[in-house]
Amino acid sequence: MKRILSTLLLSCSLTCFATQEITIIPKPIQLTQEQGTFILRPQTLITYETGLRLQASYLQEVLGGSTGWDLKLVEGNAQEGSIHLAFDPSKKQAESYGLEVGPEGVRISGADTGGVFYGIQTLLQLFPAEVYSVVRQKNMDWVIPAVTIFDAPSHPWRGMMLDVARYFHDKDFVKKYIDMMAMYKMNKLQFHLIDDSGWRLEIKKYPLLTEIGAWAGKDQNRLGGYYTQEDIKEIIEYAQVRNVEIIPEIEFPAHMLSAVAAYPWLSCKGEPREVPMQHFISRDLICVGKESSFQFLQDVLDETVALFPSRYINIGGDEAVYDNWETCPKCQAVMKKQGLKKASELQGYLTNRVLQMMKEKNRTIIGWEEIIQRGKLDGRVVALIWHNESDTMIAVNNNHLAILTPATHAYLDFPESKTPGEVKAATWMPPISVEKSYSLAAKDYSPTSHVIGIQGCLWSDQFIHGTILQEIAPLNENRAENYVEYFTFPRLLALAEVGWTKESAREYKDFAHRLTYHYARLDQKECNYRVPEPTIVSMQETDQGVTFSLAESVNGAPIRYTTNGNYPTIHSPLYTGPVTVSNKNNFRAITVVNDRHYSLPIYFAYDYSEYKQYGEFTADWRPSNVQADKASVWKIDATGKISGNGMYEVTLVQTDGTNSLKVDGIKVLKRDELLEKIKDMQSVNKQHIVTYRFPIKSFEAGTPFYLEMQIYGDGGNNTNGAVFIKKVNE
Repeated sequence: MKRILSTLLLSCSLTCFATQEITIIPKPIQLTQEQGTFILRPQTLITYETGLRLQASYLQEVLGGSTGWDLKLVEGNAQEGSIHLAFDPSKKQAESYGLEVGPEGVRISGADTGGVFYGIQTLLQLFPAEVYSVVRQKNMDWVIPAVTIFDAPSHPWRGMMLDVARYFHDKDFVKKYIDMMAMYKMNKLQFHLIDDSGWRLEIKKYPLLTEIGAWAGKDQNRLGGYYTQEDIKEIIEYAQVRNVEIIPEIEFPAHMLSAVAAYPWLSCKGEPREVPMQHFISRDLICVGKESSFQFLQDVLDETVALFPSRYINIGGDEAVYDNWETCPKCQAVMKKQGLKKASELQGYLTNRVLQMMKEKNRTIIGWEEIIQRGKLDGRVVALIWHNESDTMIAVNNNHLAILTPATHAYLDFPESKTPGEVKAATWMPPISVEKSYSLAAKDYSPTSHVIGIQGCLWSDQFIHGTILQEIAPLNENRAENYVEYFTFPRLLALAEVGWTKESAREYKDFAHRLTYHYARLDQKECNYRVPEPTIVSMQETDQGVTFSLAESVNGAPIRYTTNGNYPTIHSPLYTGPVTVSNKNNFRAITVVNDRHYSLPIYFAYDYSEYKQYGEFTADWRPSNVQADKASVWKIDATGKISGNGMYEVTLVQTDGTNSLKVDGIKVLKRDELLEKIKDMQSVNKQHIVTYRFPIKSFEAGTPFYLEMQIYGDGGNNTNGAVFIKKVNE
C-alpha cells in the first residue's frame, strides 16, 4: 500500500509539474521545454570531465545539503541517469553554456569553467526552492522538467561593489555575499577595502595600517577589523570556484584618512589624525610632492598585486578636495615642474605614475569616473561611471573603457521607496525601486564596445557607520549583515538580469512575475531581503468609493489589510478578493512572508502637486506635533533636498486649520554643524505663505542636512501644512 501511495503521489507531482512555470533569473537566451522530467535519486552520479572537479564538488555540496544524499563523483564520461559536466569547444563565447535535461540524465556543457558553473546555477533554479537549504528536506520529490537551454552573457562585466571600509564585515559574510552574487551569474566583486573610516587589508611592510587604521573609537565603542593576507587568499579561493573575480580597491588620493592616521607623513601637512567614527570626506589627500608617498603606493600595490590574481586594480580617485595641494609648497613645485595649471591636474600626474607601476605588473587600472576627468592619461584605464552616464563619452573619445554604475539606478544604499517606515538609508538622491534598477540603460556588448558592463554599489557610510545599527557584541548580533542584505535584495537580481540578458529580451513585467518565485529561494539561502508590498492590479472609483484588486508580490505569501488607515499587522483581515473603501488613503495592505518578515504597507502620499512651484515636498506638520502657545523644536531631515552648493528656498504652506503656525526663524545644519541661522518670526496661515532663503557653500555628497525651527500654534494647534525646498538660480 505504501508503495502504491508513493507511486500515485509521484505520478501526481509529475503530471502537475508539466504546468509549472520555469522562472529563471537572469532570463536565458533560448529555453525549450521538452517532454518528460528528470528525477534526482540517491544513486544519481555526478560525472565530470577533467578540469571540472571543483564545479562537480560544488554541485555535490549544494545537493547534499538539501537532499541528505552524498552523491558520488566520477571523473570521466557521462553515465545513464547522471548529471554530467563537460567542456564544449564549439562554444566560443566566454561563460556560455548549454543545459540539456531529460529522463535519461542531465548534461551541462560550458565554454569554460565559468560557463559550466552558470549551467549549474540554472539547473538548481529548475529544482524546488528547498534545494538551497543546508538542512535535509524530508518527503521531497526532486523532480525537474525536461528542457534544452542555451545561454550566454550580454556583458563580460556584471559586478557588485561591497563597502567593507566604512563598516567591516567578516570573511564569512563576504563569502555569503559572493555566493549570492554567483547564484545570479554576477562575476565581479569590487572589494572597497580602503576609506577614511578604515583600512581593511593587511600590508606587512606597513603594520600600522591595520594596527591603527583599521579601528575607530575606544574601549567598548571600538569599531573595525581587517583581513589578514591568509583571509584574503581564502576568500579568493572561495570566489574562484564561483566564477567571481575579486578586484581590490586601494583608494587615493582622497578617502584615505585611515592611512594618514597610521602614517601622518603621507599627507601634505603631516598632522596627527584619528580614524573617524562618523562618515565625512577628509581633505587630507596623499601628498604628491613627496617621493615617499609614491614609494608607499608602490609597496602597498606590490603586496596587493601579489595577493589578488585579478588583472584589474581599482585606485578609487573620486571626491578629492584639492585645498591642501593648492597650499602645499612641494605639490606646487611638482605643478610648476610638470607645467600644470590647476591643482586638480596633479591627480592626473598621480594616476599616470601609478598607471606605469601597474603596467609593469601587467595590471589594468580601474577608478571612478574622476580619473578620466583630471588630466590626460598615458594609457587605457577603466572608468566607473557613477555620476553622469553621459560621461561615458569621455571614455569613448579618449579610448578608455567604462562600466555603468550610475547612482540613479545602481547605488543600493538608497531606499526603494518613500514609504513611511523605510529603514535609515542614504537620501542625497531619490529612492531606487526594483523597476528603476531594472531600467538601467545598458546596451548590448560587442568586441568594439567601450562600455563593458554594469555594476551595483553597496555603500555603508550612511546607513551603518553611525549609532543606529551597531552590533551589540555580547548578543552576537548580525543586524548590519541583515541590513546590507535588505538593501541588496531583490535589486541585485534586477541588475543581474540587466548585465546578463540582451536588451531586446528584457521586459520588466515579465521579470517582476519571475521575481515573485525567487523570494522563497532567498529564504532557503537564509538571505534577508526587503519584502515587496502587494501588487495593485487595479483601483476602480465607484459611487461607493475606491475598489482595490491586489495580487501577490511574493508567491504564496498572504496579504493582510486594513480599511481605517491603521497600520496592518499579521493578524489583520486576510485579503481574499477586491476590497472597497470610502477613501484610498484609508486602505493599507502588507505582504506577510512569515510572522517576523513582512512588507511595509501600500501607501498613498498626500497630493501636493498644486504647490510644486515651491519645490520638493520635504515634511509636513499636523496638530499632533504642534503645541499651542508654547514653542518646541522641529527638526526636519533635508538630506537629498539639498543636493549641492547654491542658493535654496524653504517654503512653509498651511493646507488646513484655523490656527496660524508661528515660526521663530530657521537653522540650517550640516550634520551637527550650524551653517546658517535666520532669526525672523513669521506666521504661516492660509493668507500668508512663508519663505526663508539661505546659501549652501560646503556641500558633501552623502552628508546629512537638517532644518531646525522653533514652532507653536497661535491660540491653538488646529493647523496642518507642508514644507518645500527648492534650489534657486541667482
